[in-house]
Amino acid sequence: MVTQIKPRLVAILDDDELMRGALQGLLKAVGLPAQAFRSAEEFLKSEHRQQIACLIADIRMPGMSGLELQAKLKNERCRIPIIFVTAHGDEKMRMQALRAGAVEFLARPFDDEVLLESVRAALEN
Repeated sequence: MVTQIKPRLVAILDDDELMRGALQGLLKAVGLPAQAFRSAEEFLKSEHRQQIACLIADIRMPGMSGLELQAKLKNERCRIPIIFVTAHGDEKMRMQALRAGAVEFLARPFDDEVLLESVRAALEN
């Protein structure tokens, strides 16, 4: 009997529609299923939340920030690996995110392969 492993879903959280689409297309091109969300709040209300194996999140979004989402998930003992992508980050913010358990912190523009390597590493854990 062959057991089929269901692909694990990657969540994309970004208030920029073009960025959400670009990231979703990139992941689809390498065979990784992804679900995009406009905000942390939309993600938290989602029925897909329990299926998420990795989270790619912007730092600065209207409402709850990526760092606030990271803290909320940590308080809930939710261990979804998070990769932050941002155009507005600095070294202090990067260190805060990594110390709190982020897998990676990428400044835009970033290399697609670096992002994909980070996602693959997060999915392997």
